[in-house]
Amino acid sequence: MGINIVPWSKAWKLCSQSVEPSDTENNSNFSVVINNYQHILAMAFAIKEINENSKILPNFTLGFWIYDSYFDAQRTYHTTLLLTSSMESFVPNYICDPQNNLIAVIGGLDPETSLHIATILDIYNIPQIIYGSAPVMQGKTPGFFFFQMVPREALQHEGILSLLLHFKWTWVGLLVMETDNGEKIVETMLPLFSQNHICFTDIERIPVRHLQKETEDWLLQIAKIYDKVMASTANVWVVYGESFTMAFWRWLQYIPEVMYVMQKPKGIVWIMTSQMPLASFSYQRTWDTEMINGVLSFTVHSSLVPGFHQFVESQNPLGPKENSFIKDFWQHAFSCVFLTQVQNNGKGDTCTGEEKLESLPGTLWEMSMTGHSYSIYNAVYAVAYALHAMSPSRFKHKIMADGGRQKSPYQLLWKSYPFLRGVTFNNSAGEKVSFNKNGELAAGFDLFNWIVSSNQSISRVKVGEMTPKSPPSKGFTIHEHIITWHRCFNQAQPLSVCSEECLPGSSKKVMEGRPFCCYDCKPCPGGKISDQKDMNDCFTCLDEDYPNKQKDLCIPKRTNFLSYEEPLGSLLAFFALSFSLITALVLGTFMKHHNTPIVKANNQNLTYTLLISLLLCFLCSLLFIGQPQKLTCLLRQTAFGINFSVAVSCVLAKTITVVLAFMATKPGSRMKKWVGRRIPNSIVISCSLIQVVICTLWLSSFPPFPDADKHSVVEEIVLECNEGSVAMFCCALSYLGLLALVSFTVAFFARKLPDSFNEAKCITFSMLVFCSVWLSFIPAYWSTTGKYMIAVEVFSILASSAGLLSCIFFPKCYIILLWPELNKREQLTRRKN
Repeated sequence: MGINIVPWSKAWKLCSQSVEPSDTENNSNFSVVINNYQHILAMAFAIKEINENSKILPNFTLGFWIYDSYFDAQRTYHTTLLLTSSMESFVPNYICDPQNNLIAVIGGLDPETSLHIATILDIYNIPQIIYGSAPVMQGKTPGFFFFQMVPREALQHEGILSLLLHFKWTWVGLLVMETDNGEKIVETMLPLFSQNHICFTDIERIPVRHLQKETEDWLLQIAKIYDKVMASTANVWVVYGESFTMAFWRWLQYIPEVMYVMQKPKGIVWIMTSQMPLASFSYQRTWDTEMINGVLSFTVHSSLVPGFHQFVESQNPLGPKENSFIKDFWQHAFSCVFLTQVQNNGKGDTCTGEEKLESLPGTLWEMSMTGHSYSIYNAVYAVAYALHAMSPSRFKHKIMADGGRQKSPYQLLWKSYPFLRGVTFNNSAGEKVSFNKNGELAAGFDLFNWIVSSNQSISRVKVGEMTPKSPPSKGFTIHEHIITWHRCFNQAQPLSVCSEECLPGSSKKVMEGRPFCCYDCKPCPGGKISDQKDMNDCFTCLDEDYPNKQKDLCIPKRTNFLSYEEPLGSLLAFFALSFSLITALVLGTFMKHHNTPIVKANNQNLTYTLLISLLLCFLCSLLFIGQPQKLTCLLRQTAFGINFSVAVSCVLAKTITVVLAFMATKPGSRMKKWVGRRIPNSIVISCSLIQVVICTLWLSSFPPFPDADKHSVVEEIVLECNEGSVAMFCCALSYLGLLALVSFTVAFFARKLPDSFNEAKCITFSMLVFCSVWLSFIPAYWSTTGKYMIAVEVFSILASSAGLLSCIFFPKCYIILLWPELNKREQLTRRKN
């Protein structure tokens, strides 16, 4: 029983007019795409292997028919109906030859052909295996399920995207055919590429070249596209076409010669899809191939099939088993005619049959199996293994179900597609072949680089691949070091960007009215960096880091605080200890001369209290120096506030004591009963106690704690004491300021008392110094950052304390030590004349 697998070769011929299949031998007005003859040889070789292999289909012989669609829907429908009827006479839906059974059709390379075939085959439930792109079925009938001997289309899109991202080509052009599939590619690729920051500078649609269409009109449209491509700033173009597109695409290099165009040719990196094999018309054998030098082409994955090379070499147009296509192929491939044609028309060289296929240029013929031929080879095996998978018992059951009527089992076979969908086998190249759930080949794509040598021969070098892995980036591999670029790039990697890349330390600023791939570069603002090229925005370093001067790197901040080791801390500590020592000496001097009139004159105990509080004020400034600890944070502000409150309270008490003493000396004054220690002591205790209460509330509610200030100083992490509650801190300072203001006011009004009783002048001047220091402290403190805030506060403590010490006590020490003769009662009670 002869079982036929009928392949569909859309174009091993490209005819310039409609020709009946039976008339092709007598019609010479057609141009042949010679490369497609390999598709026929791949099918013949596969069927030859299957028929010689007794393990696959031992009781059956496979055959095949081949028809040409001539790029014409009417011809496609006609020849498809021929396949479903008897070969001897065209009677649709009638088969009188039980020896020839149509069990599958291998569809054409192009989507439209496959769609036309499916319209007929869907009626008969005959499967179609296509080795090109599936047609766009949306809104069309029938909803036929295709088996595709090519991987899923989305995988090729991911491969192109990975290729562009690998070379950082973000400014590319797109050429598509003006077909439904071309529009589908635009709709699919545009959002995918945009999501990955790749822009299409231009999207040009190549008009379909119908054979009946006037060549001049078509060339005019191509010339417009040529101008746009050459004027574009993109150096990389993605071309999505069909099986014959490459042959027409080669016309681009001659557009400047045959048509008027504005732009001069330039080097371009062309990225071809798998639908565009390396193909040429026979008349293009001598055309310059420089244009396709450096092309990067995705093709359906293929491997070396053992024996195919020898099978191709064995083809002989004069052999006893020549097929009906080989003579036409031979004549167009070698530009010769066989003896009978020479005698008829006297044109062309004579074909000897000894010409070598290896001598043909790469644009016309390849000895190794191409991706599409490999798909056809696997398609034939897929049908054979699906037949093999059917068990004899299933055939028998089906025959009995039909009442025992004698039907070929294969007439029943293709009503169940799962046998083909579930087929899995290892081909002779050692690769596993299977379909996924969508009827697509579970395989990947190879990436080839087309290299033109000096003698215009072309070689294809595999430089990468795209395998179906997840994520897609892991499935893409490329060996860029073996890629040969177009000569105009001087073998340097081409660039294709709208704007020069922004270096680290800057970010992109999109140009108004331009695609997002076009941008300016702006430096990062203060406090931010960008550590990569072409960043959309700068970012802030971590709190522990700060930007370098170039704003492209985050540097770890150094830890800092007001320490004893640094000059500023050492100097402040030195002054604190020095003033403490001086205060202690003054206190010792006063205690030694405690019986002298100048010491007794103004409440001796009040004087000692003031000196001790000043001594503690000088010493408490040391709590502000050194690394902050929990204890020092708790003590330093409260100790400073309480000690200064005591000191200022003593000053206030001394001032009031002076006023009361003067008023008590007046005749008949009733103020004598207020003169004594009770009033000054009450003032010191009550005023100090208020500050103690404020500090106690502060420590019990929001106590200070060690903290790290990471923001005030750009390059430092300042270790400091967090005051806990700014409000309580301000309350303590405000109360201290209030005491100072009251003391200054009282002393100011008492400054004109007689000299003998006038300590008020010294107190007035001391409070003037005190208030000046702390009024200057407020803006200085809030305008500084880091450890210098602490230094300002320490300096204010030392300066104000030193002001009180020097203005109040140094004149008395001067008298005690240097002018003891003035330290007498009569001198102190002497009034001003």
